[in-house]
Amino acid sequence: MNADLHCHSTASDGELSPLEVARLAKAGGVTLWSLTDHDELEGQREARAAAQALDMRYVSGVEISVTWAARTVHIVGLGVDTHCPALAQGLADIRHGRTGRGIQIGERLAALGIPGAWEGALRYVSNSDLISRTHFARFMAEAGYASSVDDAFARWLGDGKPGYVTHRWAALADAVGWILAAGGVPVIAHPGRYQYTPTQFDAFFGEFIDLGGQAIEVVTGSHTPAQYIEYADVARRYGFEASRGSDFHALREDAITPGHLPPLPAGLKPVWERWL
Repeated sequence: MNADLHCHSTASDGELSPLEVARLAKAGGVTLWSLTDHDELEGQREARAAAQALDMRYVSGVEISVTWAARTVHIVGLGVDTHCPALAQGLADIRHGRTGRGIQIGERLAALGIPGAWEGALRYVSNSDLISRTHFARFMAEAGYASSVDDAFARWLGDGKPGYVTHRWAALADAVGWILAAGGVPVIAHPGRYQYTPTQFDAFFGEFIDLGGQAIEVVTGSHTPAQYIEYADVARRYGFEASRGSDFHALREDAITPGHLPPLPAGLKPVWERWL
């Protein structure tokens, strides 16, 4: 099973439409696919229809922004009912907060000598409620303020950098609760990206389990081979099911495209067995 259960489209901060991402996944040999846009379900209907037309199995998905211990983490919801009122309202509340934060980022960048960033970032997004740091990074790379999207984050937009603006996203309990209310499976996204101490990670994993969390991404686009092993061990230790996803956003930004990740390490229970 070549499963890719973490991808993004123009419905959030990806550069390809849901149909185009589906075609890319199919070309990469993906047999089970999920579109997991940030805090948004708008692309789900197109993604499902495209997957069916391309003879790929499809699992509905979303990636929810969460604040835990003063840092941002992401929780993926797989197999969610896209018409669930609790999930829809929760995501709407998160999106509303993105606009205010985006305006603040634009103001901060202007004070740092980068004018027009808010307007520039808006060129890359269809709805200001969906604006993210990635859209600002794309503007900065195109305008020559950074050499690439990664450089924009490293120098200006990453946590603690001069253009970073803190924001309070959903609580972990809310995000997990919305996913469960929608009949989905909560999954910790790309844990290797979070700068927590071992003690904090243990508390985070424990709270996630207590709330009903069930799975963790082990093989994902931002993990190193060593982290595949590390988070396979985490999955075994805490009893998590294991997920796999490229976290694809754009061809010019991502080294790994859908379908080209290595398989899960041995001895893990794949989360996708639920949908086979």
